[in-house]
Amino acid sequence: MQTLPERLYIVKQTRELDRIAIQCNSIPGIDLMSKAGLVVFELIQAHYSGYNLVIFCGAGNNAGDGYVIAKLALESEIKVNVYTLTNPEQLRGDALIAYQNFMKIGGVVSEFTHSIELFDCVIVDSLLGTGLNRDVTGEYEEAILMINQSACPVVSVDIPSGLNADTGCLMGCSVKADYTVSFIGLKQGMFTGYAAEYCGKISYSSLGISDDVFSQVKYSSSLVTHFIMSKRIRYAHKGEYGHVLLIGGDDGFSGAIRLAAEAALRVGSGLVSVATRVSHSSFINIGRPEIMCRGIEKPDELIPLLNKATAVVIGPGLGQTQWAKNMLKAVLGSKKPLVIDADAINILAKDSLYYDNWILTPHPGEASRLLKCSVDDIARDRFLAISKLQKQRGGIVVLKGAGSLIANDKETTVSTTGNPGMASGGMGDVLAGMIGGLIAQKLDMYKATVAAVYLHGKAADLSAQTNGEIGSLASDLMPFIRRLINQG
Repeated sequence: MQTLPERLYIVKQTRELDRIAIQCNSIPGIDLMSKAGLVVFELIQAHYSGYNLVIFCGAGNNAGDGYVIAKLALESEIKVNVYTLTNPEQLRGDALIAYQNFMKIGGVVSEFTHSIELFDCVIVDSLLGTGLNRDVTGEYEEAILMINQSACPVVSVDIPSGLNADTGCLMGCSVKADYTVSFIGLKQGMFTGYAAEYCGKISYSSLGISDDVFSQVKYSSSLVTHFIMSKRIRYAHKGEYGHVLLIGGDDGFSGAIRLAAEAALRVGSGLVSVATRVSHSSFINIGRPEIMCRGIEKPDELIPLLNKATAVVIGPGLGQTQWAKNMLKAVLGSKKPLVIDADAINILAKDSLYYDNWILTPHPGEASRLLKCSVDDIARDRFLAISKLQKQRGGIVVLKGAGSLIANDKETTVSTTGNPGMASGGMGDVLAGMIGGLIAQKLDMYKATVAAVYLHGKAADLSAQTNGEIGSLASDLMPFIRRLINQG
C-alpha cells in the first residue's frame, strides 16, 4: 500500500502550489492535467482491467481530467461513455483543450439524462473539484445519487464530488468512491469526519512537481503515518519509565479505570497507580496485579500519590459527583502533566479553565459541550472546532472520531487509523491510558499524544483483521498495543 505524504493542505494552498508550478516553474497546465489523467487511467487499469468506462464530467478543470482519461481509454480501445452536465464548448483553458483533444480522435460526449444505465463498468467521477463552496443541487445532485445507487466501482478524480476539501463535510451529498486519486497537494478534508465513508482508498501523485515548489507553500496540517519507539537501554530500570497515576472509577464504573491502567502499562510505563473508590479498590487489579490500587475518598488522601506521579490521567469512569469534582480540583492544583478524559471533560465544560500542561480528549459530544454548540456544528468543520477548543482551553486537544485530530497552539495532526468497531465502551479509556503512559516516559507531550492516537487506532485495525470489526472490545486491543510499541 502506498505511503501518503504527511503534508495536508487547504484549497487556497493547493491553488498556490498549482500557480507556482505553472507560472514560476514554467510547467504548462495542460501537461499537469495530462499527467493527472494518466495517473487515474493507470490506477483503473491496475485494479479494473477489462472494464468499460463511464465518465461523468462537470464544468471545471476536474472535467478536463475526465476528458484526458476518456482520450486515453479511446486510444487503448476501451469502450468509454462520457456524460457531461454542462456544455463542454463553454469550458475554458486547459479543460477546453483536453475536451478538444478527445473530440479530435473521434470522442463522443453525451448530455446527462435520468435514463443512463450503469452496469459492468468503472465510473469515473470528474464532476466537481476542490472549489465547491455551496450545497450540491439539481442535475449534479441527481448524477451523484445515480452513481451511488449503482453497483459499479467508482474512481473519483482529486476528491469525491460533493465533499468539502477543507473540512470533510458533505455539501448536501457526495459521491462514494472506491478510490480517490489526489494530485500535488493532499486535501485535509479527505482525512477526517465523513470523508472516511466517501473517499475509499486514497492514492496520491505529485505529478512530478519538484520539492522547491512545496517548500514555498505552508501546509495546514499533517498526517501521521508511523511511529517508532526508541529502544531501551540494556541497564534500564522501572524508575526511568515514569509513574502514571490514573484517577476515576466511581461506583459502578470500575472497568473504565482498569482499562486505562492496563493500557498505560502496555505502552511501557514503569509504574502505574490507580486512585479510585474504596468500595472496589481491593479488586481493581484482579487479573492484572501489576496495577497498584488505592481507595481514595478525600482530596488530601490524593496528595501523596500525586507527588510520586510523573503524569496523571483523570476521567475514565470518574462520574460527576462531588467526589469526582473534588478529585479533579486536587489534580488541577498539582501542576503535573495531565490527561483529561470523559467525565472530567464534562465537569470542565461548566467553567472556562485554561491550562497549558494538559491534554483534553473529547469525542464530538464532549467537544460540543465545551464549545457550547451542537454536535452537528462540530461535524461541519472538525478543524475549526479543534482550533477553537485549543485557543479557549490551551494545551493539547484530541478531537476523537473518524480521522482523529490532534492540535496544540502550533500545529494540527490527523490520524486515520481505526475503524467503526471502535464505537464501543472503553475505547476512549484505553486511549487516555496510552497517552498517560507515553507522557510518563518523558516523551514530548505533543508527540506522545499523536503516537498514542495513531497506535490506538492501529491496534484496533490489527484486532479487526483477526476477528472483524463488529463486537470489538476495548480489552481486545491490549496484545496489539504491546506488539506495536515494540516494533521499530
